[in-house]
Formats: sequence, C-alpha cells, structure tokens
Amino acid sequence: MPVLETERLTRRYGELTAVDSLTFSVEAGEVFGLLGPNGAGKTTTIKMLTTLLPPTSGIARVAGFDVVHQAGSVRHVIGYVPQMISADGTLTGYENLYIFARLYDIPRSEREKRVRDALEFMGLMDAAEKLVREYSGGMIRRLEIAQSMLHRPHVLFLDEPTVGLDPGARRMVWDHIDQLRRNYGTTILLTTHIMEEADSLCNRVAIMHLGKVAAAGTPLELKAAVGGNGTSLDDVFIHFTGNELETGGSYRETSRARRTARRLG
Repeated sequence: MPVLETERLTRRYGELTAVDSLTFSVEAGEVFGLLGPNGAGKTTTIKMLTTLLPPTSGIARVAGFDVVHQAGSVRHVIGYVPQMISADGTLTGYENLYIFARLYDIPRSEREKRVRDALEFMGLMDAAEKLVREYSGGMIRRLEIAQSMLHRPHVLFLDEPTVGLDPGARRMVWDHIDQLRRNYGTTILLTTHIMEEADSLCNRVAIMHLGKVAAAGTPLELKAAVGGNGTSLDDVFIHFTGNELETGGSYRETSRARRTARRLG
C-alpha cells in the first residue's frame, strides 16, 4: 500500500488552476521527486499534502490519513522543511532543536537524547552551542532537517532542500538525505530544480508542467524514453516542459535565496 497517494488533486485560485487533477503515489521508503519550472505547482502540491492549504477538489492521503478530514493525524506523521528558513538565527543549534522537541510533544525524559542524536546524525555536534546565524547555508539546512526528524515522521517533505547552497554544501545535504532513507526507511518527497539532485537521490520522479504531471518514472526510464544513451535528466526536463533549467552561503544569503525561490515558485 502506498504511504502517500493523490487522486485528481486540484487547487484553484479563482480562474487560475495551480494544480490540475494530480494523481500519483509514493511507496514506503522511496525518495520521490517533483520536478518542474517555476509556477508548475510543486510548492502548492506540498502545501496541500502537509495540510497547510486545502485542496479545491480531489483526494490526498498520507500514511493512510486524509489530508482534509484527518489533518491532525497527518501532521503527527510528517516532517516538513520549507523553502524559507525555519531555524532561529538568534538561538544555538541545540536550542533550536530543543524547542522543536517540545513543540512535537516529545516526552521530557527523551528530549535530550533525541536532540543529541539528531545533532550527531546531521554532523552538527561540534556546532551545537553556536548561534545559527553563524552557520553556513549547508549547516542551516541540515539543522532544519534534524528539526523535522525529531518526532520520527513516516514521511519527510523537502521543498527545494538545497536552494542557495554551493556545490559542496549541496552534496553534504544529499548525503544526509540518503542516510535518512537507508538508516531509518524514511519516505521522502522533495521538489527541486536541480536535475543532478533528482538523478542522484530519487527512486522516481514526476515532471510537472502547468499544474499537471507531464511524465513520471525512474530517472533511467525517463531518459530512455526521450533519447536513450547520452540523454540527461536535463534533456528530459526540457523535452516535457519546454523550459530551460534555472538554478552556499551565509545565513543572510541563504534566507534571501529562499525568499526569492518562494516568490517565484
């Protein structure tokens, strides 16, 4: 049984249909990517799946729970890392995680261990007592993923997880996302504009265009369908959307990059 599934999921804003009859499913332990140009409906889809935005019509279930009628249950089984920075730069990494542990209602007796384990897993133990505003963009993103995993969710949603990061920081985040899947069996749905990211991390991808799924399958299947040997996922993206691809730094730089990405996407 899929851990996440949608049936004709639709979201309209007046005359604009941002997501149009979206149907797909994600299996347990899978990394599933939503690809598409700005305005394709990726972020709107994630907002509906995380109960932040009600669908206009259609059905979506996460871990068997309906996102409309069982929204509270959905929130208990998911983690969500948005494009915008969610960590507080005026607090330390440890303090950020401890506050989230309390928000997630993790028992007091378990909070310290959960926070320490999360810092260790994300390679942030040495920076635990530093203010987050002193972190690099990649460190901030790893901290945010650690926050989202404290309550051990069934499904983790990552909206543009490496936006604004330099190639080295990006690869480090990729490594930790892959470890989450391998070590904990976490099901991950991510959006990205970076085709190398999708090719490296995703078991399957769906390419969205104008609110619809234009193509779906494994990266290998999609490349074979478009051109075979020598075809890249960039070529697949352009083939199905007609769009050229778009594309770390400090806390301030990362925040600015994510604000821009959110406005555009």
